[in-house]
Amino acid sequence: MKGTLLEQMNVESFNLDHTKVVAPFIRVADVKDLGGVTLTKYDIRFCQPNVDHLDMPSMHSIEHSFAEYSRNHADDVVDFSPMGCQTGFYLLRSNEPDIDGTMALVETSFRDILNADSVPAANEVQCGWGESHSLAGAKAAVQTMLDKRDAWGEVYA
Repeated sequence: MKGTLLEQMNVESFNLDHTKVVAPFIRVADVKDLGGVTLTKYDIRFCQPNVDHLDMPSMHSIEHSFAEYSRNHADDVVDFSPMGCQTGFYLLRSNEPDIDGTMALVETSFRDILNADSVPAANEVQCGWGESHSLAGAKAAVQTMLDKRDAWGEVYA
């Protein structure tokens, strides 16, 4: 239904026109005030929607690594979750929106992944599918993102 106005949905990302965005990018996807605590959700998009996607072992390794390493640099990281479409991740922080600070956190955490010798918690005790990891794939994906660092702030062409 390209080009058709669709019904407004409750989920913010369902209202994003995925045919108009240009990956990679990082954007504020949602902000919730929970009565004294603000949660900000960031869309960290690696791949062009409906054109490309991350393979699951690489995505799984990025998830584990970023979730662990980002918390070495920021106390307000609540969650880092893969998108079901496999084009990126959601980062949830307990702070007011700070796109520049978040881009800096993402860049630093990605550099940690590039310097890693292993994937954190990639074993059957700490992970539900410990064999499904690819550190090499994770490194390649984050390097591709870092190579396009200057474009992260542009969601639309």
